[in-house]
Amino acid sequence: MQSKPFFEALEAITHERGIEKEKVLEVFEKGLLNAYKKHFQTQDVVRVEFNEDRNEIQMYCDYLVVEDDTQEPNQISLAKARLERKTIKIGETLTTRISPKDFGRIAAVSTKQMLTQGLKTLEREKIYEHFREQEGEMTSAEIVAINKDYITLEMSMGLETSLPRKELLRSDEIRIGSRIKVYVSKVELTPKGPKVFVSRNDKNLVKRLIEQMTPEITDGTIEIMGLARDAGSRSKVAVYSHDENVDPVGSVVGFKGNRIKEVLEALQGERVDVYAWSSDPVELVKNAMAPARVHAINTDKKEKTALVIVEDHDFTSAIGAKGQNVRLAAQSSGYKIDIKSISDAAELGISYQPLVEEGDEDANENA
Repeated sequence: MQSKPFFEALEAITHERGIEKEKVLEVFEKGLLNAYKKHFQTQDVVRVEFNEDRNEIQMYCDYLVVEDDTQEPNQISLAKARLERKTIKIGETLTTRISPKDFGRIAAVSTKQMLTQGLKTLEREKIYEHFREQEGEMTSAEIVAINKDYITLEMSMGLETSLPRKELLRSDEIRIGSRIKVYVSKVELTPKGPKVFVSRNDKNLVKRLIEQMTPEITDGTIEIMGLARDAGSRSKVAVYSHDENVDPVGSVVGFKGNRIKEVLEALQGERVDVYAWSSDPVELVKNAMAPARVHAINTDKKEKTALVIVEDHDFTSAIGAKGQNVRLAAQSSGYKIDIKSISDAAELGISYQPLVEEGDEDANENA
């Protein structure tokens, strides 16, 4: 059957919807086969061949020639076969050509319905595959609707998803038409199509933002070793350089803070502390506790615990509001941290070696 309009429509569908031509042809083939079985009330297996060069759609059925009449699919008696080919013999195959034009109106409508539904399924699968590749990544979305429980975001490929308000930052300014960065935490394929779960609270959003702004992370020179977050308030990020000539903290912060400023803007004011990771547990915990001043640190590398000693007047700031500073320091460094003031340490009989600050080292050298 010649069908130039079909192949023109095929080109348009694959171009406009971005669906592979082979998959569209598979859907159409299933529709033709279903229409054939419905129209002829048969279980015969039929094959479909598409010839784009000649704009042809051909259907064929192969029958095994047997001696007598049979109800078995794809078998034909010798007598009936010889009506088509006089010299055919038992055991040979008779191939007949079928024209889709013979299917009738009902079968044609059925084929169209299957094609329409099949294309919808293919589009859903394509969108699902697109977002499945983005799972665990950051993306940008436009706010298109707002209500008291969630906001509706329009993502790429025209997909809409809901972001619960609990997944927003307290500082987020929500306006219809504005764009926000979100982290794609999970993607599911449901009967109604792909469902994408996004968040602004996930700590990995901070990680992806920093990675986006720091080429040295992309090329492997710098690595994020630890990250802890109180969404909307503060994050602590431990970074390490595999090149001793590259400053990890300076690279992430950027010249005059230009890189970290982009991160803070995307987080709408959330504070981000970046510190240098170290294989030396004392140095690591000290850096993680910044900006708190640390007097001494006793560590157990095997148990990954650290006892931090601070001046009495620094005790409250070292712990931080609601324990935030020490909690984020512990989570980002991987060490369980306990803090004692110098007075408490003396009362408990804790021995320690005070840290030597850079200024003290200079004083010792000059002495």
